[in-house]
Amino acid sequence: MARITRRRFGKHLATAGGFILTIPRASAAEFRMRQFHNQPVESALHQRLTQMWDAVKAETRGRVQVDIFPLNNHFKDGDPDPLDLLVRGELEFYTLAGNGLAAIVPAANVQATPFAFRTQSQVYRAIDGDIGDYLREELQAKGIHMFPRGGFQNGFHQITCATRPIRGAADLQGLKIRAPGNAAYLEFWKAFGAQPVGMNINKMYDALKAGTVEAQEDPLDVAELFHLYEVQKYMSMTNHGWSGYNALANLKVWQGLPDDVRKSIERNVVKFVRLQRADTAALNKELRTKLTQQGMVFNDVDVASFRAKLGPFYARWKDAIGSKAWSLLEGHVGTLA
Repeated sequence: MARITRRRFGKHLATAGGFILTIPRASAAEFRMRQFHNQPVESALHQRLTQMWDAVKAETRGRVQVDIFPLNNHFKDGDPDPLDLLVRGELEFYTLAGNGLAAIVPAANVQATPFAFRTQSQVYRAIDGDIGDYLREELQAKGIHMFPRGGFQNGFHQITCATRPIRGAADLQGLKIRAPGNAAYLEFWKAFGAQPVGMNINKMYDALKAGTVEAQEDPLDVAELFHLYEVQKYMSMTNHGWSGYNALANLKVWQGLPDDVRKSIERNVVKFVRLQRADTAALNKELRTKLTQQGMVFNDVDVASFRAKLGPFYARWKDAIGSKAWSLLEGHVGTLA
């Protein structure tokens, strides 16, 4: 593999769909690379990624400089998927949730198994442990390096709705709800008679405002960061699933970096993942009060009514993620269905 140098990344990168990313030629860095993510600049993820790459730059005495591209800064409709760019080596670093990674490694959906994880500590033991190890092996075969203990936090998902509170499973009947466009995950909502609409997060606010969909499902910080309190009235605390942002690199790029550079990046990934997890946990604790002040109405739910309907869905989900991922998951959360 050719070394990733200033000269190589000082050129324009042009891809299908008209997407052009320019890295200025003036950089003195030996390794000039890019980090993409799909959150706003106000997010804890963006802030900690910025600090992380600043720390790597300082530790490597300026040899490494990574430019960060957050949500909406460069991608438009018709542009290539960043995951495809990562696999092809046209992008060096990316953070992505498990249900996004499932497009190339179905087992990655294990992270998003509905009503499986009950606590953050359960999640971290799994993704920092054997489930993370297993997914790392699967992704390596696809040309992606997933960092150990590199799961940034998004959090437990809740349901917001413009038209009614969701108090139990029956309230999902006929509900038009935005969800990530992952086929296996959309089946979860269909199991309750909902009408899920797969949609990228950058289109969510406009769809909710226009009434194209009446509900969505994401952690509390998404409701704050994307100003969903302007277009959604009810926040139903379902805690129905967890998601995070897996720290990823193109495998060949990663293997081509010097050992000292890799060690610096690995060390700082672990450090800033830990800090971002704490940021997000603290924010989510505060947000119930803040979102209430912004006009949202909170309610708890009858979780048992949801779990009672999941038997057939879990059978299909197990087939989708594979018996190995399912077995590892049940080792952490107990028997499901």
